[in-house]
Formats: sequence, structure tokens, C-alpha cells
Amino acid sequence: MAQILDGKELAEAVRADVTDEVDAWTEKGHRPPCLRVVLIGSNPASEAYVRGKERDARQAGIDSKTLRFDDNITEAELLDVVERLNDDPGVDGILVQLPLPDHIDDRSVIDAIDPTKDVDGFHPENLGRLLIGAPSFIPATPFGIVEMLRRSEIETEGMRAVIVGRSNIVGKPLAALLMQRDANATVTVCHSRTRDLAAHTQEADLVVAAVGRANFITADMVKQGAVVIDVGINRVDDASREKGYRLVGDVDFDAVREKASWITPVPGGVGLMTRAMLLQNTMNAARHHAETAVA
Repeated sequence: MAQILDGKELAEAVRADVTDEVDAWTEKGHRPPCLRVVLIGSNPASEAYVRGKERDARQAGIDSKTLRFDDNITEAELLDVVERLNDDPGVDGILVQLPLPDHIDDRSVIDAIDPTKDVDGFHPENLGRLLIGAPSFIPATPFGIVEMLRRSEIETEGMRAVIVGRSNIVGKPLAALLMQRDANATVTVCHSRTRDLAAHTQEADLVVAAVGRANFITADMVKQGAVVIDVGINRVDDASREKGYRLVGDVDFDAVREKASWITPVPGGVGLMTRAMLLQNTMNAARHHAETAVA
């Protein structure tokens, strides 16, 4: 039976460390780190996620505010909002909550964010720096996964890691992180065109599922003793629940838990770490801006 990688407990530890950093920072006379979140429309999942981010930031002593706009905002108007935040020296971090409405190009908006304020780590400059191992803002979900492993003392050196999913948000940046010299894993990235996916996952010491398909990774796809990280959050119908559904991951949790050595639950796993690492990126951004202003 696998041990649980408890996202709640680990995220609380990260938030406590960031709170200590913020307290030490402000005690030296610096203003609190400043985060601005841009939210378009009223997507319930995005609203809930942003409320969680705001609560976490306030508790850590970070100045956080959400700028809300209607679905009908134009791309040009949104780019103007981003430009104003870029030009505001009092703002350290900018986060544009995805997904955006269909009439707005996500890539154009992400590319417009000042890379030094891109606390989501999605700007091409930050992703490129991550790939070559240079200091950068790391996308919060991959950052959170690596931090979970580190804080749980799960050694990745020499591991064969298989990532199922090749998104710019999780799969690709996580592959880059796990290949760095401080992780030293051997990484395979699988996707919808991978032939015989199970042949890859069955050989993996570390399986990361990030495909957005409920219970996609089954017990027969995982070798005995593997570490399994589930990034997925999917709704499945459940008449026994008040809301008529329940949340599950991309991994068949109950079955895979019988074979894995460690596993993340859904909910209560990677998602909480994602929010926590956003706080760390915001603190890092404040420090960077103070250092460059002095220079």
C-alpha cells in the first residue's frame, strides 16, 4: 500500500516558509511582495482557484488583489491591462488566470507579460531559461511536484521518469526540471501519439499523469514500487454526492495505490502545491526587483 504524498501538509510547510521569508523581508524595510491576478469572466473553477490564491497570499503577508473583467473584454483591452501592470513598479507578480475566452489568444497575452513579473512561469523567456538550467520563474505545478518529492525525501537521481502529457504548463517544463543536474532523472515524455503507452509506464520508477482523462492510468500500467504523481482533476458523475459529481484524477487511485510506493491523492495533492509555489515565485520576484533597482 502506497504512502500518501499529502499536498495539504506539504503546502502548509511551503506557505509557512514563505511567510517567514516575507516577514524577514518586510522587517528589513521592504514593502510586502505584490501580486496582481487578472480574472476574465465568471468561470466557477477559476473563481474558486483565485479565491484560494488570494487567501493563501494574505496569510503569507503578500499584497494580493484580483482585477476582474467581463467576458466581453477585447484582446487589445486586456493587453492594455497587462502593459499597465508591467509598468507599475509596485507590482512584483502578474498572473492572468487561464483559460481565457475564445476570442482572446492566450499566447499573445502570456507573451506580453514582463518576464520578471511572470510568476506563472509561462513566458517563453522563462521556459527557455528553465530548459538551459538558468535562473527563472518555474511554472507552479512542475515546481510543486519537484518540491513535493524533495520535501518527502524521494530521491530522483537515476530514476526513470515517465511523464504522460506534453503541455507547456506541466509536461514540458517538468521534463526540463527532472533532467537538471540537481534531479538527474532519465525522462520520457509520452502523449496521445505514443505507441504502446503501457510499455513505457510499466518501466518507470516515477509516473506523472497530466492528461485530463479520469482514471486513465490503471494498475496494470504501473510497476510495483513506482512513485505516482497525479496532476489531473476531473469531474465524474456520482448520484450519491450532493453536487451530483465527484473529483478524481488521471490515475485509478484505489487500484494503483496497491502497487505504488508513493501516490498523490485528488483532491488534496498537486493542486495545493501549485498554489503554494505561486507564493514562492512572488516572493522571489519581489527580491529580484529590489536587487535590480539597487543595481
